[in-house]
Amino acid sequence: MSEQDINNLSREKIHRLLTAIGSAAPDDTGQIQAVDYDWHQPHYFTANQLKKLDAFTTNLAAAVAKKFGALCQCSFEVTIASTTQHFSGHFLGQAASNPQPTQGIDNYYLAFTTQKDFPCGFVSIPPQTALVWATQLLGEPESKDAANRVLSKLEESLLLDMAMLIVESLAESDPNCSVRPRASAITNHMPLELKGTEEFCKITFNVKKTGSQNDSQAHILMLCETLAPAVGETSQSESQLSPKDTSRAMLGHVEKMPVFVTAHLATVALTLEQIIGLSPDDLLILDKKVNESIELIVENRTLCRGRCAQAEGKYAFVVVEPLFDAAQQAQ
Repeated sequence: MSEQDINNLSREKIHRLLTAIGSAAPDDTGQIQAVDYDWHQPHYFTANQLKKLDAFTTNLAAAVAKKFGALCQCSFEVTIASTTQHFSGHFLGQAASNPQPTQGIDNYYLAFTTQKDFPCGFVSIPPQTALVWATQLLGEPESKDAANRVLSKLEESLLLDMAMLIVESLAESDPNCSVRPRASAITNHMPLELKGTEEFCKITFNVKKTGSQNDSQAHILMLCETLAPAVGETSQSESQLSPKDTSRAMLGHVEKMPVFVTAHLATVALTLEQIIGLSPDDLLILDKKVNESIELIVENRTLCRGRCAQAEGKYAFVVVEPLFDAAQQAQ
């Protein structure tokens, strides 16, 4: 079983799982063509909101290009490379996997807040991009040999000006997106304290001078709930949800619930005297033959039978016989 198979559950598999624990709505949808559902990414925005988000980011790119051009006295081309949704644990995991950046240089960050001073996101500028932008403002030629050097105080000040312009562009892209810089300073560490469960929208954009072959990249990371009003937040006065919409909403909450999974190998009954007498290299004979399957238990219910395996130096479980239907019949 591949890692993708483990991480992704199709809609059919989700329905079978909910049926096994007695939480699924009646399946009256008929034949549905569905793509795999990635549980590692939030699905905060609706399809209609995602369309509006594309329009929002297009306005954002145009605003950034205009402001950069005015500051640097030249023409810029800004394009949106991607717009994705992530749990904040994704960014914490990236930071943990690279605790010591090259020569101690990390990304440059500028946090921004709502008008009520609630921290809601930040601009993230990679060191290579920071150097390109700073040298462009100073009118100096780009040097590949200095790609990893630390910026001077003057260069950091110029980079702050450009990061401020990005936040201003964000606020001007839609009247409902009211944000402002949190502080007049660039930092070299992630400026928000994250728990790992916050839902973020990551906007990645490419910037280059008109006519240049080289572009640079930066990111805006913003809480989905703060961005929602700019892309058409759902009004509480709208009509009641249909059964399908209710089911989808419930799935959105179910996906965040922690579920403890236990692989039950076998058991053995011992007296207290035997337990006390256990010592290294003692052999315990369990109550199951080596060719018998083991059970996968979720919330005290046996949902699968399978066999032991190993992958990447760890124990693994290979599903041989799903028991969703049997669990449903036992209801």
